[in-house]
Amino acid sequence: MSSSKTLQVNGRNYPWMKHPVVVVCVDGCEQEYINQAIQAGVAPFLKKIAAQGTTWSGDCVVPSFTNPNNLSIVTGVPPAVHGICGNYFLDREANQEVMMNDAKYLRAGTLFAAFSDAGAKVAVITAKDKLRSLLGHKMRGICFSAEKADQATMEQNGITNLLELTGMPLPSVYSAELSEFVFAAGVKLLETQRPDIMYLSTTDYIQHKYAPGTPGANAFYAMMDHYLTQLDALGAVIGLTADHGMNAKTDSAGKPNVIYLQDVLDARVGAGKTRVILPITDPYVVHHGALGSYATVYLNDGANLDSVSRQIAALQGIEVVLTRAEAAARFELPPDRIGDLVIVSERLTVIGTSTARHDLSELTLPLRSHGGISEQRVPLMFNRRIEAPPSDHRLRNFDVFYFAMQAAV
Repeated sequence: MSSSKTLQVNGRNYPWMKHPVVVVCVDGCEQEYINQAIQAGVAPFLKKIAAQGTTWSGDCVVPSFTNPNNLSIVTGVPPAVHGICGNYFLDREANQEVMMNDAKYLRAGTLFAAFSDAGAKVAVITAKDKLRSLLGHKMRGICFSAEKADQATMEQNGITNLLELTGMPLPSVYSAELSEFVFAAGVKLLETQRPDIMYLSTTDYIQHKYAPGTPGANAFYAMMDHYLTQLDALGAVIGLTADHGMNAKTDSAGKPNVIYLQDVLDARVGAGKTRVILPITDPYVVHHGALGSYATVYLNDGANLDSVSRQIAALQGIEVVLTRAEAAARFELPPDRIGDLVIVSERLTVIGTSTARHDLSELTLPLRSHGGISEQRVPLMFNRRIEAPPSDHRLRNFDVFYFAMQAAV
């Protein structure tokens, strides 16, 4: 395809690239992590981007969770279009909580599928395997997770022998090395196979554990900076953003600041009259205990919407309570996959279901989590100068591919 051509994906026009485009989604990365790493002198490449490239901030999708935002980034549109609005939703017909990590729940095609169909070489590397099938849906090319890198096959993943390629052992899913494997593999693929488009998506294990500027956080960003330097030297146009930010969710004593909403509603409205769903829930709960700042509530017969809404809104630590229609409009969500009410807690508070359903024994450090409006602001950084969009354009993390590709023509 000629470099003068464009490809339309989900209503947006993307130019064909002359240079390889690498987009990095740094899970849980609020801007302050980068600021502190630069200030500590451990991230010279990120400092160079700040001085010579483009540094903006934009809004991620609410709920500020991993799956909705990764899918927005790779489709270029909000969840109202692509359909993935959390890790879990309640299937009312089956009366069952359903995990939305199956591609059958995806309602829009990805950039990867469209560009690979048009002849581009595409590579997608994600830290956790929960995202792989969604990101790689109908895509031709390389797509694998660091979590299951030892199981990669040509048939399923378009590549094999990944441990040999990177020179790294298979990392633990609860480690900084899981994200490092993503970067190491990305550098090797750019060296050896030169994909036109590459997407690197990390895990927020470190951000859940360590606040910006701490030794653990700075070590992670120093590692990332090392690999970004190599990607830049190989001629890639790099776009960096995050799926969400991260905040401490503790009281003044450092203990988790939790509203166990199902317990509250069972006591005040009646057992069985409401059902609280936490869309943050996934198979990897050690670092956050399935506690985030966003929840949906489904009402059963006998529960009054206005009464339940008022009671939740009166709880200390609740930022906003919205009806299904209000939440779908404000946060650009698919109304059929959210509850009768959507609840967002304030910056220092998380929402749980029932006390008995959350095992916090593995939280050896003060709880840090995400999901709310308070984690919506994220960085948008590029290693090229990019003209600012019109002042009336609301920058979003899912603009990252569009701007990176503009810089690659």
